[in-house]
Amino acid sequence: MLFDLDLIKNVYASFEDKLKDARNTLNRPLTLTEKILYSHLHKDQPIKEFKRGEDYVNFAPDRVAMQDATAQMALLQFMNAGRNKVAVPSTVHCDHLIQAQVGAEKDLSTAWNQNSEVFEFLKSVSKKYGIGFWEPGAGIIHQVVLENYAFPGGMMIGTDSHTVNAGGLGMVAIGVGGADAVDVMADMPWELKMPKLIGVKLTGKLSGWASSKDVILKVAEILTAKGGTGFILEYFGEGANSISCTGKGTICNMGAEIGATTSLFGYDNRMSDYLQNTGREDVAELANQLTANLTGDKEVYDNPDQYFDKVIEINLSEIEPLVNGPFTPDLAHPISKLGDNATKNDYPLDIEVGLIGSCTNSSYEDLTRAASIAKQAKEKKLKVKTEFMVTPGSEMIRYTTERDGVLKYFEDIGGIVLANACGPCIGQWKRHTDDPERKNTILTSFNRNFAKRNDGNPNTHGFVSSPELVTALTIGGTLTFNPMKDPLINEDGEKVYLDPPTGEEFPQQGFDLKEMGFIPPAKDSSDVEIVVKEDSNRLQLLEPFPANNEKDIKNLKLLIKAKGKCTTDHISMAGPWLRFRGHLDNISDNLLQGAVNEFHDKANYTKNQVNGKYDKTPGVARAYKEAGVQSFIIGDENYGEGSSREHAAMEPRHMGVRVVIVRSFARIHETNLKKQGILALTFANTADYDKIKEDDTINVLDIDKLAPGKDVTVEINHKDGATEKIMAKHTYSPVQIEWFHAGSALNLIRKQNK
Repeated sequence: MLFDLDLIKNVYASFEDKLKDARNTLNRPLTLTEKILYSHLHKDQPIKEFKRGEDYVNFAPDRVAMQDATAQMALLQFMNAGRNKVAVPSTVHCDHLIQAQVGAEKDLSTAWNQNSEVFEFLKSVSKKYGIGFWEPGAGIIHQVVLENYAFPGGMMIGTDSHTVNAGGLGMVAIGVGGADAVDVMADMPWELKMPKLIGVKLTGKLSGWASSKDVILKVAEILTAKGGTGFILEYFGEGANSISCTGKGTICNMGAEIGATTSLFGYDNRMSDYLQNTGREDVAELANQLTANLTGDKEVYDNPDQYFDKVIEINLSEIEPLVNGPFTPDLAHPISKLGDNATKNDYPLDIEVGLIGSCTNSSYEDLTRAASIAKQAKEKKLKVKTEFMVTPGSEMIRYTTERDGVLKYFEDIGGIVLANACGPCIGQWKRHTDDPERKNTILTSFNRNFAKRNDGNPNTHGFVSSPELVTALTIGGTLTFNPMKDPLINEDGEKVYLDPPTGEEFPQQGFDLKEMGFIPPAKDSSDVEIVVKEDSNRLQLLEPFPANNEKDIKNLKLLIKAKGKCTTDHISMAGPWLRFRGHLDNISDNLLQGAVNEFHDKANYTKNQVNGKYDKTPGVARAYKEAGVQSFIIGDENYGEGSSREHAAMEPRHMGVRVVIVRSFARIHETNLKKQGILALTFANTADYDKIKEDDTINVLDIDKLAPGKDVTVEINHKDGATEKIMAKHTYSPVQIEWFHAGSALNLIRKQNK
């Protein structure tokens, strides 16, 4: 089905003129990233050469996408924005609230029964405000967006960090919190600090066991989990042209794990083929007329060091398949060294579960490559040695792969096909285990592998690889198996070897599906009623946060001093807590459960300064709130990395946290804190982190004079009566300072729309 053709025509109709303005302003060749960003400046944003990493810029994205877990809070906020309709095409995709347990049909039925209140709410809000609605089972948001909405040269935002997947189709697609989505849906400028640029030059060609997943696993190893923060990655070179469109999507998707604002590839014949094979021939024809403008200028790619802030070069012909983990997506092990590394580091060697699919690797090409391994296994009388689960990315992929016999290859060796949903990737997994705390190893083709991410067990060692390698290793049953050279013993006691995978980019009979699962926006929504029951424990209407209008913020008590990695999963866990994503008060009972307290090296354990007793961190936060005590949080490096979930910012705000001071922030979380009216600061001297003691209170001085580039004074009051002052930095723009003083960005929007 072809969506948004008029929108795409309008974008392309003005593209060349906008590029001409950008060329005249910058007076130099342009990267693809710059072409798209400068062609999407908000109408009220004067054009100039913006300083990368410094200037805040107002943009006008073409569309918004939301998944069901984050859409609840985004739409609850939009309902207070004073608008009757969304200003840009927007969609809701129900993919998060489906728990994987026994298989697709039963799991989907259970999800409908358990979440009907939320699904009906999202459906009615979508009808009311002109939003497209994708029902449960229709597919994972990012796969559905790639198949239906993404287009070369476009710009979109989505309330999920892996929105960046659409970069595989040449789009600047950025993950944001729900409040950012409200900006765009309410026809407000969307603000972003102009990103720096990393150019990734790809040479050579993938072959054998190496896949597009290995490209991003290698990039993650090079840049680390925070090395992309503040950057957009732009891939180019003849190696880039050799990778399929969905393979490019895989690479862009997992760029979120290195903190990148987004990643993208230039338009090429592989993207054109994908558009045509997914029923968008008209879009391909339009894009083909603008090919030169939908990729970076030749001079840029010939001399990348002159135009990018950093350049990486990777020879695809030399890439060895990688397995990354555990507990972090940037710890890379070449398959030839995985067994030795696992043994040396005392990782559990036996693989208990293998999982393939997810928004990162669930295309037709992905599944056929993995299925080629499964087909071999059956022919060579092998089966998986443990649980093996397969998640198709969309109903189109599921229906087509079932029609073509692809899914049967997995089932023949013991695989279970799950619903077209996120499932185990986001902790929506009712794992079959006799000991939920046992030290164990799982292997996935997902993107994220933080502790507790998939199954809630801190001792689960999660490793990430390509679908074909996950399939092979699940057949081998151990991390010490190298399918590139090691034999397996089959049912007849014979030694057999697995051949390299093969796959098909597109089905020979074309894509197909029977039930799309899409409900278009209502033409007349005047009679649509949105129901939120007062006694609901799943949904809660929002009350505005109070304004920040003091001269100083005084007498804040320490809630927690988080040590080391503190992701949004640590701040607001997913899994079973997803059911409360539309109820701010209920979900706040998970606040900082996973954060490790620097004073005790324990998670979910902190001191209540009011009564002097230790309790679970959310319990202390709740006690402070009920006592009218305001608090602050201290964080370490890259605080808030991972998911875009704004609950990790709304929960502390709801519980009375006024200030968060860290060594450094992840991009999306810092913005989310700002949007919700929390003062987000970084230590001017990172060593000052060590000055914060367990019984400290702080005063933040002169916030009424908060100004761009001006440091903030923080007064620390120790229990022994000693006082010291430190300086903290911030990145607030003038508009963001208005958000802060108003109490939240939404408060400001509501005021402006009156």
